Amino acid sequence: MREFREAVERGDEAAMAACLADNVVFTSPVAFTPYEGKAITAAILRGVMRVFEDFHYVREIGDPDGRDHALLFEAKVSGKTVSGCDFLRLDDDGRIVDFTVMVRPLSAAMALSEAMGAQFDQIRAEATAELSGS
Repeated sequence: MREFREAVERGDEAAMAACLADNVVFTSPVAFTPYEGKAITAAILRGVMRVFEDFHYVREIGDPDGRDHALLFEAKVSGKTVSGCDFLRLDDDGRIVDFTVMVRPLSAAMALSEAMGAQFDQIRAEATAELSGS
């Protein structure tokens, strides 16, 4: 998933959102219920970009012509080192339709949960504004 990976590495939020299908489902490592839709997923990704420090992908696993990809990453959040993986499934148009994130270790997942919790009012407001066209 070269387009998405390059967009993330550049910090290009619009390009990241362009890689998402309208009906994308985002499964967070720190929330029980998945989030449905492009607006909320794009807003969550922007929130993640605000809380992660020194984010970088370290490896990609998947068939270059296939629908399933795994992007392994490392970052820091609140001083904790995070190792994680973005599992991406593409639709027929090459857009991300399923986006699942897993992170480790537990202490980093807890730090991520706390940092993202502090972002969530802003995330919700951004998603609502996008849906209303503001």
